[in-house]
Order: sequence, then structure tokens, then C-alpha cells
Amino acid sequence: MCTQKINFNNDVNEGPCFKSKPVSSGRESYVPQVTPDRHQATARKLKDKLNIATWNIRSLLQKRKLENIKQEMERMKLNILGLSEVRWKGAGKITSGGHEIIYSGGTESKKGVGIIVEQTISKAIKGYWALSDRVLLVKIAEKPVDLNIIQVYAPTANSNDEDLDKFYNDLDTAKT
Repeated sequence: MCTQKINFNNDVNEGPCFKSKPVSSGRESYVPQVTPDRHQATARKLKDKLNIATWNIRSLLQKRKLENIKQEMERMKLNILGLSEVRWKGAGKITSGGHEIIYSGGTESKKGVGIIVEQTISKAIKGYWALSDRVLLVKIAEKPVDLNIIQVYAPTANSNDEDLDKFYNDLDTAKT
């Protein structure tokens, strides 16, 4: 059984219950965790961590732009890269050199979003939903829960109310 002594004169707590130096109330105390593997059920191991980033690429219509993006992913050791302003028409999924690209665009070569994943992650993709040329949802099988990635290209403050409402409705749909 743990007993502790509280000294009310100087407000310092003492006793065998505390693993660190006594600390005055209201200050932080740095007590070691009970066990080093306390969060094993929910935390990823360091070697299994995902590196995720986003980039406004200002068009994938230019030659070799996709190759440049894949090289940057490898250089920065990224597993998943969200893309804004892709400017591809339609929606779909393509494979290029060990990477899978999922994209969502409109009827014109404007706006558009996409997500590039490396080959190991592409095997875990459960599905994707191209909600608009501004919102894309990709679901990836992960433990203990699936990972939902929402890539967006938000309208500017100068956009009309109709475009803003549509964007936020699509975003709400992706979140549910």
C-alpha cells in the first residue's frame, strides 16, 4: 500500500508514491510511465510510422512533373503525398513506377486534387471517393482502425457563396 505525506506548510508532496522529486501543487510533475509498452494496442511502432505531406503542385499537365514529384517523395521519405491543383480531367486511379495516383478533377483542366501513395501503401487501399474536383477521400486499411485521408483544394475567399457551400457540403460528406 502506498502512503504519502503532504506538507501543508510549504505545499510540497512527499512519499514513496512519487517516483520523481516532490513538486509543488500547480507545477508539472514528470513521473515515469507504469510500463514502457503502455500504448502498444494503439500506437504504431517507430519503424512503422507513416510520413504524410501535401503539396500544391500547380498542374500535372507538364511533362516530367509526375516523375519529379515521385523523386521528391523518395527524397523526403514520404509514404503518402496529397496533391492540390492537379488539373487532370475526370477521376480515377493510375499506377506509375511503383506509385499509385488517385485523382479527382472536373470537366475542365482546372482545380483538381490527388493523392500519391507508395507501393506498400497502395496494397492497403480499401477504396476512394472522388466527391468533387476539390475533395477526394481515400480509405486505407490500418491497425487498429482504418485511415481516412481527405485531400482538399479549398476555394479562395473571393469565391461566390454557391462554390463555398458546395465545397463545405462535399467536405462534410467526406468526414461522415
